[in-house]
Order: sequence, then structure tokens, then C-alpha cells
Amino acid sequence: MIAFLRGRLLVKTPNRAIIECGGVGYDANISVATFTTLPIEGAEARLHIYTHVREDQIALFGFAEPNEKRLFEKLLTISGIGPKLAITVLSGIDTDRLVTAIRGGDHATLTRIPGIGKKTAERVVLELKDKLDDMAIATPAGAAVSTLGPVADDALSAMVNLGYARPIAQRAIETALAKQPEAAADFEVLFRAAMAAVR
Repeated sequence: MIAFLRGRLLVKTPNRAIIECGGVGYDANISVATFTTLPIEGAEARLHIYTHVREDQIALFGFAEPNEKRLFEKLLTISGIGPKLAITVLSGIDTDRLVTAIRGGDHATLTRIPGIGKKTAERVVLELKDKLDDMAIATPAGAAVSTLGPVADDALSAMVNLGYARPIAQRAIETALAKQPEAAADFEVLFRAAMAAVR
């Protein structure tokens, strides 16, 4: 099984990376979070790898951080969640916020992730709530799952519903708020500013 790759980054897109190692190009599915940490094409890149083997296919899933890979593997233990949905989940919310939401039984946050309905969210919380003790959280103790405010949360939800990955939408909203703090009280102003920031 392939567990780790280090080599020249040939191609990177928000959901895929190809790394050349010893003359062989390895094609790995990645999350948006991992995509944002990868260097420019042509530079050396490292990925922690999960190898998924089926009768008709071998697929590689790559992660910038070991914690993201561990959370991916935990998601796979849940009935109804395969590797493609698990990588979509990790693209829809950053690892720390996902762990916080699962531990806190925050179904509302989980159901905002593309592909996660109410029943799946309930299964995720039920099956993983007490199995995440080894997942270190970088956010400060006592931090809320979202500290952007209700208007920003609505804008974030709207952008995710339009198809933007949650980490990208959140960064766009944070950028918009940094430039226009007064937009925190006006959904339309904030939404337009965030859409401009993401382009």
C-alpha cells in the first residue's frame, strides 16, 4: 500500500494532484484544504496517502496533514460514506471545525456540508463523537464553531449552496469583512463583497 508520496508536483486542481516520484506520476484525489497548501506546479510536494482498493479500481487520496487523513479514515467507518463523499466533506469544512461540530453534536453545521443530509449527520455524530480524542484541535479553547456572526453565517451558507467549497467561501467572507467591517450587518453588501473576493 502507498502511504506517503514526495516528489515533483506536475498538476494541481482543487480536487486532484499528480506527483511524479521516480519517473512515475501518481494521481491523487485531494480536498480543497490540501489544495490550498500545495506549492506551485513544478515544486516538490508531499502528501500522506490513503490507498483505496476495489475489484475494478485502485484510487489514491492525498492529504497535506496526518490529522486530515485520520479524520478521512474515521469517516469511512460510517455506513453510507465512501471515499468520494469523505473527501467532499473535508472540502466543505476545515478539519478543526468538523471535529468541533461532531464533538458538539452540531447537526446544523454538518448538514450545511454538500452531500451530508440530516440522517448522515446524525450517524456521523453518533458513531464518531467519542472517537475523536486523538484529534488535536488548533482553535483556541472555548472557540465557537463560527465566530463570523449571523449575517456572515447566512452569506457563507448561500455561497456553499451556490457550489463554493466552504473553506474558500469562508476565506472570501473574512476578506470582505476585513475590507468592509460595516458589511457584517448587511447580508446583501457582505454577499456581494465576498463574491467579488472569491473571483
